[in-house]
Amino acid sequence: MSELAKLGLNGVKEIFHNISYDELFEHEKRNGEGRVSDNGTFMVDTGIFTGRSPKDKYFVKQDESQKYIAWGKINQPITKELFDKLLAKAKKQLSGSDLYVQDAYCGASAKSKRLVRFVTQVAWQAHFVKNMFIRPSQQELKNFKPDFVVFNACKCVNDSFKEDGLNSEVFVIFNVEENIAVIGGTWYGGEMKKGIFSMMNYWLPLEGKLSMHCSANVGKDGDTALFFGLSGTGKTTLSTDPHRKLIGDDEHGWDDDGVFNFEGGCYAKCINLDPSSEPEIYGAIKRNALLENVVADENGVVDYKDGSKTENTRVSYPIEHIQNHEPSLSAGHPKNIIFLTADAFGVLPPVSKLTKEQAMYYFLSGYTAKVAGTERGITEPVATFSACFGEPFMPLHPTVYAKLLGEKIDKHGVNVYLVNTGWSGGAYGVGKRMSIKATRACINAILDGSITKCEFENFDKFNLAIPKALDGVETKLLNPINTWANADEYRVTRDKLAAMFEANFKRYEDVKEGIEYAKAGPKN
Repeated sequence: MSELAKLGLNGVKEIFHNISYDELFEHEKRNGEGRVSDNGTFMVDTGIFTGRSPKDKYFVKQDESQKYIAWGKINQPITKELFDKLLAKAKKQLSGSDLYVQDAYCGASAKSKRLVRFVTQVAWQAHFVKNMFIRPSQQELKNFKPDFVVFNACKCVNDSFKEDGLNSEVFVIFNVEENIAVIGGTWYGGEMKKGIFSMMNYWLPLEGKLSMHCSANVGKDGDTALFFGLSGTGKTTLSTDPHRKLIGDDEHGWDDDGVFNFEGGCYAKCINLDPSSEPEIYGAIKRNALLENVVADENGVVDYKDGSKTENTRVSYPIEHIQNHEPSLSAGHPKNIIFLTADAFGVLPPVSKLTKEQAMYYFLSGYTAKVAGTERGITEPVATFSACFGEPFMPLHPTVYAKLLGEKIDKHGVNVYLVNTGWSGGAYGVGKRMSIKATRACINAILDGSITKCEFENFDKFNLAIPKALDGVETKLLNPINTWANADEYRVTRDKLAAMFEANFKRYEDVKEGIEYAKAGPKN
């Protein structure tokens, strides 16, 4: 209890420290924190916040960390004085009540893991982090000394945010030097998950280790594959493979020993979840999983099609709920890296082999395109660029991560591919979505190595190497110009997309590395 006494809280009634799943379940029910579904899964609502609050995320601007952090809209500065004020406010909220304290590891690598303590007044939030992070053994918990502490005072709001110069009454603040994070005003569990991910993205690269927003799996011969991609590109679906063990679905590190999962669980989207297309995720929703913001009838039967609370309905569950997972949560150095994009412009080929320089360029670009019609007045696809496929969680300059990626590709001889899961034969509304069958054929050819035996040709403007023929893929699909009814219209759209890439990449040219990496991109 001496470690717990250091939390600096007053008049705490009872501390429920690392209690079991069964005990958490009973507390959740007793506290009235939610309902139980028909199959025994606990269901909670996260209040008005059903997603992260990125405009309310801050880092304390102080030495030593301030010289490493890339300050801007994503990494906003806050003073030490204001941090201390809000920490005191959060601690006052947490004092005088029962508390749930959950200890966990972030990182399955013994050399790279961090020990994190979470403090909250809400049982389901302790349940959430128990699901999402790596669960130490009882023996390991005896000697647990946290490297970092998260105070989750979700019931506390900052009424004086305007005078403080902040965006709202919500605050999610990181003090790198004191190894503390403070959350106030939002109940959304994902703030804890992505908060620690942000810290891993700070710590590891400064040690020469790469932190990554990707999924990973491993074949029976020990061949590791990484899958990067923004929402809607198929990252979770394509990395879940009955013939390969899942290492993890979202956050990984890459150190001298290989690839390792940061987490001990999965956080899957539930909207329109269908047991026939995603049986592993559907089967993982059972006792000890935690459903967020879903709609259920009076008998607890969940309607996964109902997005009336939010489209961002979620389930967290321990990775053990996925039968075909890698128990060590780690594997050797990757053999293949796959960047997934859903190109709604219908321009990019279904599969391209990248050089190391191109890999760094497309990693920094983090491109996908959202389809038209999601907002009134939008009539054509909208390009989305997110540095390193995870820009909101990157405290350092994006080129730091790209440089590390390039070094590791070189050192370990990794093959890198760009796979388009988007449209062919025209942009969204004209063309058709690439079939899962064709995409799977591309992925399988990468994973079994058969793609390396293909004859390649140059894909104009983007200067990508594309196969002339590939088993399981209709030949004319491999070069998109062959699928459009009007080749001139294709060229116009292709040049427009190339210009978007160029315009986006200029934001990295504030450092010499960015200027160098730009040479590997498309040229108008």
